[in-house]
Order: sequence, then C-alpha cells, then structure tokens
Amino acid sequence: MGDDDRTHRDAQTDGDPEETREWLESLDYVLEAKGADRASYLFERLRERLGSRGTPVSAPLNTPYVNTIPASQEPAYPGNLEIERRIRSFVRWNAMAMVVKANKQHPGIGGHISTFASAATLYEVAFNHFLRGKDHPGGGDLVYFQGHAVPGIYARGFVEGRLSEGSLHHFRRELATGGMGLPSYPHPWLLPDYWEFPTVSMGLGPIMSIYQARFNRYLQDRGLKDTAGRRVWAFVGDGETDEPESLGAISLAARERLDNLIWVVNCNLQRLDGPVRGNGKIIQELEASFRGAGWNVIKVIWGSDWDPLLAKDDEGLLVRRMGEVLDGWYQKYTVEGGAYVRKHFFGVEPKLLKMVENLSDEQIHKMMRGGHDPRKVYAAYKAAVEHKGRPTVILAKTIKGYGLGEAGEGRNVTHQQKKMNEHELREFRTRFGVPVPDDQLGSTPFFKPPAGSPEAAYLVERREAMGGFLPERRVNVEPLEPPPLEQFKEFIGGSGDRPVSTTMGFARMLGRLLSIKDFGKHLVPIIPDEARTFGLEALFRQYGIYSHVGQLYEPVDKSSLLYYFEATNGQILEEGITEAGAMSSFIAAGTAYATHKLNTIPLFIFYSMFGFQRVGDLIWAASDMRTRGFLLGATAGRTTLEGEGLQHQDGQSHLLADAFPTIACYDPAFMFELAVILQDGMKRMYQDQEELSYYVTLYNESYPMPAMPAGAEQGIREGMYCFRPAPAHGGRHEPRAHLLASGTLVIEALRAQDLLRERYGVSADVWSVTSYKTLRMRTLEAERWNMWHPEEPPRESYLQKIARSLDGPCVAVSDYVRLVSQQISPWLPGGLLALGTDGFGRSDTRKALRRFFEIDAEHMVVAALYALHRRDGTVKPETIRNAVKDLGLNPHDEAPWKR
Repeated sequence: MGDDDRTHRDAQTDGDPEETREWLESLDYVLEAKGADRASYLFERLRERLGSRGTPVSAPLNTPYVNTIPASQEPAYPGNLEIERRIRSFVRWNAMAMVVKANKQHPGIGGHISTFASAATLYEVAFNHFLRGKDHPGGGDLVYFQGHAVPGIYARGFVEGRLSEGSLHHFRRELATGGMGLPSYPHPWLLPDYWEFPTVSMGLGPIMSIYQARFNRYLQDRGLKDTAGRRVWAFVGDGETDEPESLGAISLAARERLDNLIWVVNCNLQRLDGPVRGNGKIIQELEASFRGAGWNVIKVIWGSDWDPLLAKDDEGLLVRRMGEVLDGWYQKYTVEGGAYVRKHFFGVEPKLLKMVENLSDEQIHKMMRGGHDPRKVYAAYKAAVEHKGRPTVILAKTIKGYGLGEAGEGRNVTHQQKKMNEHELREFRTRFGVPVPDDQLGSTPFFKPPAGSPEAAYLVERREAMGGFLPERRVNVEPLEPPPLEQFKEFIGGSGDRPVSTTMGFARMLGRLLSIKDFGKHLVPIIPDEARTFGLEALFRQYGIYSHVGQLYEPVDKSSLLYYFEATNGQILEEGITEAGAMSSFIAAGTAYATHKLNTIPLFIFYSMFGFQRVGDLIWAASDMRTRGFLLGATAGRTTLEGEGLQHQDGQSHLLADAFPTIACYDPAFMFELAVILQDGMKRMYQDQEELSYYVTLYNESYPMPAMPAGAEQGIREGMYCFRPAPAHGGRHEPRAHLLASGTLVIEALRAQDLLRERYGVSADVWSVTSYKTLRMRTLEAERWNMWHPEEPPRESYLQKIARSLDGPCVAVSDYVRLVSQQISPWLPGGLLALGTDGFGRSDTRKALRRFFEIDAEHMVVAALYALHRRDGTVKPETIRNAVKDLGLNPHDEAPWKR
C-alpha cells in the first residue's frame, strides 16, 4: 500500500483529526497518571455507553502487530546469556548433524532440521528457566514437545550427557545393534523412560494437553493428588493449528480456568509445502481465536533490534506497516535480504526509510524475530507462569530453518531439508560459533562441551535447580488390588426372568464398584453426553459431575431425585458431545500411574460406532502411551441398535480394534461374562501392571440373564467356552455342528440350536465367543514359539486345545463383519462358515435387520446345514432347499453389502 492510499483511507475514516488527537492525548494522560487498569475501565464504560445508546460497537479481538510486552516492561534476564547462546549453538549443531549424518549413511531415512532450527530459543529458554523436572518439590511439569522438533530434544540430551553419541549415530534406526537407536518422534512405547507424550500425529498434542491440564485440576479438586505446582506446556506449530483437534477444545481450557496450561505456538509462518497463511497473518488469526475463547494471549513478534525503531515511531507508521504486511511477504523478506527489505518494507513511507538510514542492509537482514530473542521469550514465559485465572498462549514469530542459510532458511522446501554440503555446513558452523575445525566438517562430528567447562557446569546447575532432566517418564506406582469376583455375585447369579441388557448391567456394576470403600475413588467414569442413553444418570446425584467452579445455577430438574448435579469434587467427567475430548480425558486418567504415581481407572463409555472409527488416531496414541483403562462401546452391533440407521450402527469396531497391539477386545453376551472380563481387566492392568487397555462392547437389547455355567470363567477370559452343549441324543447318530456366537447373537444361536435339533435332526453345541482377538493372538504366539524352537515339545494355545474337541463344522455369527470371526478359521479342523453384518446399516427393527443381514436363527440353521453338506455330504442339497422354504427365507440375488 502506498502513502497516497493511506492518506485517502485516513481522510475517509477521520472526519475531525484534531478531536481524535485530543481524545488520544487524554487516554495517554490516564495511562501515565492512573495506570492501565483505570484506562481499561474507562474504555469499557465508553463501550457500554455507546451500546446503550444504540450505536454499533465493534469488539476487535486483535491487538497491534507488536509484542504484547513492551520493552519498557521486560524483566531482567536471570541467566548468563553468553553461556546460554553457546549451549544453544551446540544443540543446534548436533540436531542438524544428527539428521545430516543419518541421511548420508542411509539416504531417505528422513528427519527434520528446520523446525527445531526455528524453535531452538523457545526450547532453550524454557529448559534453562521454566520447565521443571520430576524431582521439583511441586512434582514437575508435563511437557508436550512438538514432534518435528525432536532432533533438538535428542541433541540437548546428548549435550547434557543423557544420550550417547552412539544413540545419535542411530537416529531413526531403532533396530540397530545394542538397542541404541532413537525413534523418529516422541513415542513412549519405544523409549518408555524418556518420552511421556506422543505428539507427531499433528493436532493430538494440543488437545491432549488441554485435557491433561484439566485432569490435573480434577485430581486436585477431588483430593486425590496435590497438583497445584504442576504446569502443562504444549509446544505447537502454527501449521498444526489447522488440525481440528488443535483448536477444537480451547474454549474448555478457558471455561475451566486452566491457568496451569501454557501453549507455545512456534509461528515460523511455514507448513510442510509453503506458507501457513501467505495471504493473511497467522499470528493475528490465532490471537483472535484464542482471545475470543478467553485465553491470555502473549505475542512475541519482534526482537530487541526493533525496539529503538518502535521507540521512535511517534506517529505509529511502523506499527501500521508491520500490521499491513502479509505473511507471504515476511517469508520473502527472510530469503531476499536487507536491501529488498529496505525497499519493499520501509520504502513505502519516507519517514520509515529515514528510521533505518543508519543501518546497513546486513543489519536490517539480521534484525531478529521475537522468537529468536531470549530476552523477549523469557519475558513472555515469565508473564505466562505468573498469570492467574486463564490459560496462556504465546505466539512466537520465528523463521523456519533459521540458520540454514541457502540450505533452507525461510524457503518453501526447508521442511524437507535433510542434507547440507560442506559450504553450507561451514556457514552454519561460523554463524553460530561452533568449535568444529574445517578439516572435520565433512564428517559432521557431534560436539559436546567437555566436563568441567563453563557450559557443562551451567547445564547441570540449571537442570538441578529446575528439578532434573526432561523429558523423562517414570513409573513408580503401587499395585492396586481390584475387588474379587465374589463382589460381582449378583451379576454372576443371573437376573431370573427379568430382561436386562448388558449396557444396563454395566451401569449397575459401575455403581457397585464406585460404592466400594477405598477402591471406588480410583474410578473415573467418562461420558460424552450420553449418560441417559446408557442408563447412567442415576450416578449424577450420588457421585456428581465434575466442574472446577461447581454449580453456579439451580438445574431445571432440581426437584427430581436424579437431578443434574455439578460439583467441584464431582467424580464423573461429563464431556459433552466430543469423543475426542473424552478420549483425551481417558488418556490423561489412564496414564496417571506414570504422570502422577497414582492409579486411576478410566471407564469411557460411548456409542461404539463413534469410537475407533471417529477417534482411532487418539486411541493409537493412547496405546503408544501405554494407557490403562476400559473403553466401553455401548449401543453396539449393526442390528442390535434398532432404528438408528447407517451412521450409528456399528459392525466394524472389533475389526478396527484388532489392529491395536495393546488393546484386549471382548464382546460379551451376558452379565456374568461382563463381570469376569471387568474383574480380570482390573487385575491385569492395575494389580499385575500389564500395559493394556480393554475394549468391551455393550448392547441395549434386553433378555433374561442366565447364571454363569460351572467352569466357564477361564473360557470367558481366554475367548470362548461352551455355553450350552447339544442335548443328549439317546445313542442315535446325528450330524454334529458347532454354533459360535458373540454378544446378543448368542440368543439367536440358542434358537437356531433348537431348530436344528427339532426340525432337522442336527445336534449343535452353542459356544459363546467373548474374544476372537485373544484366541487368535495367543495361538499366533504359540505357533511362533514352535517355529523358533522345533526341538522343543510344541506349545498349544487354548483355541488349539478346544479345536481338537470339535467334531463337526463351525458356523460363526456376530453383529460384526465376517472378518472378525474369520480370524480363527485356520485353526478349526472342521472348517468355519462365517455370518456377519458386512454392509451399511438400515433403520428398522432388530428382527428385520437380522433377516436383512442373514444372521438370524433361521439363517444360522441354513448355514449349519450347508456346512455339513460341504464337509461330508451328510446333509443333502434338497434338505437345504426345503429348509429355506420351511423357514420362510427369501434369498436376495444380491448380498447385503451390495444393497
């Protein structure tokens, strides 16, 4: 924009410049004489008066494009800036060298240089003065490191003496001899003593950090753990904020007044392919989003080099110019150099040009952005940790690839930069003053300050003062003994003639567990706004819905017995309509054994369709974090959930869950099965300390619940047991088959068993299969052991032992796709014919849906007859044709999954 354009704009918007000047001078007087609080008060009163007189009043969410903390208000820097600069340079060099070496030795192995290059100052100031380790009296901070900045975190670990040079040599080569390799990104599964939080599936770190901070408050408010001294930090990329998970929960942080949460957004203006907002200003956009949500926003845009210019900017021309230039141009200024900046940034206004007339082009080019200036960064961090009542976000402007020069500084290709030639290495070495001689540059050696050096001593002194090294993950929790199975006797004994669903059975079990003294307090029920659907509203009044501020209103249903009750010490996390948020709470609670040395047992109950399908990425992160707890997929099954239709009816979550290595999957039919599974899961996870989560499906179909058959307990845990054997046939020879059923389809299998015996003379056992995944995985483990130990007696899995007793073909049926049951088909000698719900759901009754998907008792009968025919011909084709007619079946020309 030229000067003439601005003059025209000013003339349009200011009809009386003299009056405007007087108002501004009055405001300046109040600021100087009475302070900022008084000035803000008067400003708000003026806004109210205008609004009351019917005048539209805008509420801008943006402040000028300058640092939030002016130079005059910056605190003194407490550290040794020169020593910290040298340490920062060593870390920069080692981070770069690690990636360059890895790609020299193994082209294509990958890694990222540019992200940490832009964020080094942000991290180093935090490490030296703010991030508190596990030995800090307050318990230490929880830090979500930006995934692409990992080389810098490893490099600091090397400079501190925590990681060996051999480890750095094997970056991204985890399978290297000796187990010295380092994973590409933060993965607690791979470095369980080092990383706490996986963050590189972008967007997950931000949302997990919010719910972690809220969970810390939850523990404090419930009196389970003193977390008052623990902060949660999240280092986030500006491009990452485009992920819906990144900003989707920021309003919760403000509502819950999470002043224990600090985000540092590295605004280097670039994402993987190009500018984050080439045609806009990402810092201003994010400021508006966070301020609108209620956060405290601190902008760190300009380094100290700009302070003298801003001090001379009496007319506000420089501030205006800073605000009108788009990010795409700022990126270009980084690449083009000082002469270009002088002409295109300052040259639009003669008075701006005069401001820099005494600066060389090189000086202009080196004027730092705020995120590279330790003084500015320190001031922002100090203000953040001292702020009360709201979460804080720091928007720090940096240059992506800072220091890489022609190798990638500020360029669109910088994210993919993996290699540097000798000239580029020399420039990098010289720019940051790293003591690597010329004759060694080609080998890109790592550098660590020698023991006893000022830098080495400073590193140790600062981390000791801050409570130890970070990142670090510690597990030091006492085992928690769960209630014995006898505590579930009311569920093991059945319901008599009273119909009950497994969802309602779970609600009763949860209430029972919550009431157990000294154990119930460890439970963390998590519900995404479906408590009434799942029959859990009875828990509201007794245990309370957690709210940090309590209940500031009288609920509309206060006169009822089960009214909506919010309390500061409430136990239930009622998350609203957000499976992502609820899953983040599950992760925070399920990892408290590591983050807080405390056993908390999350029980997250949700529409099963909206679990693995909707938040599978977060569930994968939970597995990476070794999370413990129960995921409960309620209203499960493609035909059991009647009426809801295609988007709600789940027929695939068990298939999806099979791919998660740390998740045990169960699909119980009866309350006694559910009781055994829950008790066994609590024992395995919290007493035996196995790093597992459980996925258990629950149904809303009611039927009388039988008592547990004698000897069924082991089979429930192992994955299958014979629920009802075929009736004795008095010595007559009858064809034999086996009906394998899961969940509510066990009831259909029982009906099919009767039809087969009464109409077709086929004797069939009914097996309840509680976990196909458990059967399969334990069989694979046995087979693998046998393959590597051919000289040893072969091991035999539970499934293989059962299979030896099966004297006929098997027909498997569940409310899930056929692949779920087909997992075990290789080990069934009589063969397996699978029925399932492949295809899209429909809105209809259970009876109609099961007929449509060909999984009702009548279809099981035909399948069993066909399996016997296919196996040995004992059932003739005409018997099958007659059965189809007699049972009222009308096979469609197209399969259900094509309709």
